[in-house]
Order: sequence, then C-alpha cells, then structure tokens
Amino acid sequence: MQRLILFCLPLVIITGCGGHPKGVLTPIAETSADASRVDMLITTTRGRSETPGEMFTGERARAPTFADITVSIPPKRKVGDVAWPKKLPPNPATDFATLKGNELTKDEAKAWLNASVRKSPDRSVLVFIHGFNNRFEDSVYRFAQIVHDSGVKSAPVLVTWPSRGSLLAYGYDRESTNYTRNALESLFQYLAADKEVKEVSILAHSMGNWLTLEALRQMAIRNDRLPAKFKNVMLAAPDVDVDVFRSQIEDMGDTHPQFTLFVSQDDRALAFSRRVWGDIPRLGSIDPEQAPYKQELADNDITVIDLTKVKAGDSMHHGKFAESPQVVQLIGARISDGQTLTDSKMGLGDHLIAGTTGAASAAGSAAGLILAAPVAVVDQATRDNYSNHVSGLRGQSGGTQKIAVNDCGSKQRAERNPACSAQQN
Repeated sequence: MQRLILFCLPLVIITGCGGHPKGVLTPIAETSADASRVDMLITTTRGRSETPGEMFTGERARAPTFADITVSIPPKRKVGDVAWPKKLPPNPATDFATLKGNELTKDEAKAWLNASVRKSPDRSVLVFIHGFNNRFEDSVYRFAQIVHDSGVKSAPVLVTWPSRGSLLAYGYDRESTNYTRNALESLFQYLAADKEVKEVSILAHSMGNWLTLEALRQMAIRNDRLPAKFKNVMLAAPDVDVDVFRSQIEDMGDTHPQFTLFVSQDDRALAFSRRVWGDIPRLGSIDPEQAPYKQELADNDITVIDLTKVKAGDSMHHGKFAESPQVVQLIGARISDGQTLTDSKMGLGDHLIAGTTGAASAAGSAAGLILAAPVAVVDQATRDNYSNHVSGLRGQSGGTQKIAVNDCGSKQRAERNPACSAQQN
C-alpha cells in the first residue's frame, strides 16, 4: 500500500491544488438567452449531503433517491468540454450552471419519466452510469455535456452510485458498484415494464461498466432473457476483467442488446489497473484485431470502436468517448437513428477504427486505481486534496467509519425514503 501511495503522490502534486468551486449545484435564477438546457432524471444510492450545492455525497444510502436537475449549457464552448465555473455564482453565458435541483419521490420520478418519454420522437430513454472517482456534481455535468453534444432526443436518466471522488478510494468505489446492482436492476426492470418506454439505450464508463453488466446479467437470469426494447449498450473504457466479461455475456443468453465496445490501447490508467488485477487484460484496452478477441467479438456480434489513434480527452487517454466531438456525436447518431457505430458516418477516417468484431471475452482496460471516470483524475475538476485521498484510502470520512445510512432525520426525508417508513412501522 505504501508503494501505491508513492506512485499516486506525483500525480496529485503535478496537477496542483486548484479546481472548480464546490457547491455548483446550487440553482441560480439568472439565465442566458443563448444557453441550452438539459433536464435529467437522477436515481442514486448516494447519501444526502448537508453541504449547500452538493446534494449528495460519496457515502452509501440504504435506499435509492430520485431528483430532477436542469443544467444550463453556455452557447460558446468546445464540443466535449465541461465549462466548469471559475467562481460562484456561475455565469450562464460562459459556464455550466444549475437552474433546478429538486429531490423527487418515486411516484414523482415515474411521472417525470413518462412526461419526458412522451417528448422523445421514438419514446426512448438513455441511461448513463458513470465510473470511478466521480463526485455527484462531476457525473451530473458530464452527463449534461454528453446529452447536449450528442444531440440525443431520448429521456436522459443518470444513475450515480456512491463514489468518494478520491484517487485512492478504488476499493470502496468498486464495492459501491456491487452495492448498487440491485437498485440498477430495479430501474431496468421498471423500464422494461413501462409501456410508455419503447426503447432503452445504456451508456457506461469505466467502473460503471461492471455495475451495468452485473445488473443486466442479474436481470437476464431472473427473467430468462433481456427485453427486446433494450437496444443498445455502449461500454466506454470498461474496467472489466476479460474473462469475467465472457461469463457475463454468456449468462445473458443468445438474445442480448447490441453491444458497442469503445477501446483505447493507450489508456494509461487502465494499463496500470491491469497490473493491479493480476495482469489480466481489461476490456477497455484490448486490440480488437488480435486473437482471440477478433473472432470472439464477431461470434457475439459486438461492435468495436478503437479510439487508440483519436487525439482527445485527458493525458491518461481515458475519457475519449465523451471529449472527442466526433465520437460523442457518433454516440448520438447510434441512439437516435439506430445505426451501427462506424467511422463512415462521422469522418474519423484512420483515427477511428471501427468494425463489427464481437467477443464475449474481449479483454479490456481497467479503470484502475487512477482511473478518472468520465472526468480524468488529472483534470482539476475531479481532484480533491491529498489528505482527502488518504481519507478515502482508509475508508473513512472525518476519522469516522461510514456505513450506509437510513437518512431519516427530517420528516420530509422520512416520507421520501421507503427504508424510513419500514423502520418506523
């Protein structure tokens, strides 16, 4: 463990001590006439925060919570970038800004979803599951950027699980994905049963792929198959053991969604994670043209997008799927038009190697100990100070060991939380 700390310390020092202001989720009244808006539904297993503008922490709650958040996107901004405010309150003309952030009951969340789905041309839903080292605000603003830049018209649903947003909290984050499996499967089961929803697409990044695949696997075993309306599952830089992935796909059965795998062989974070996990290839960093992956991918009808030569994203080469304008627009085309992801539509040429190679056993890139889900560790927006990283490593916050909390302190929260009702009865 000491060697790990010594390895990671230079990363923290190199990137400095700056970053965007905290509390960016405090809604503002000011708007910009030229700004766009992204309204999303949130479902989370994170604990509530008492800090203004934070909403949810990295600790675990006993039951899922729902929220409705609206993010303002400035008119002039490079596609793929999240324009974090340099100070508060943000300037909607130049910064991402929160216009609304309301907690919802389960019934209110269902009503929000149905209303949003009706506005979608194809009655579709896009579910995004973030990865390792993500604070709540990181996942919200990143998803807003993806929805806006991709041009997708689906109802956007963000699934955010308890990540402490700490470079050294990899073990805690990994267990938090396991903790969230049942909640994510419950969401998938609801979407499958909801007659208003005609199509579901899923986009997962790094460690969020493990959570996604496990929830889909559970659902397939429970229902004896996955629903036909689950059309697309996009796996970006998945931190998944190649052998485990093979088993997960087999458990889903012959009828499964169209899987699209985004890989990058220069993903440095995942290369390091591979060493941590016993030198087993990680799914997000395979070479899809090499045996045995090429044949296995083809046998399982899995489309592969090789982003190795794409010059975008952070220096760890881990967030290309969201930060490359061509790739994020390619994702939008896949969701909206039902087209296979290839380089022909977006003109990536030699920089985007695409093919229908499939593989239940595709190896990959692990979002390892320094993985920056979707916001890179080296990006100032996703970094905390070193003492917080060490605190995360110890699995503590403020010196006190944390457990999943019922969060039933107030009458309002008790009414919203089913676990509180059960506790009181």
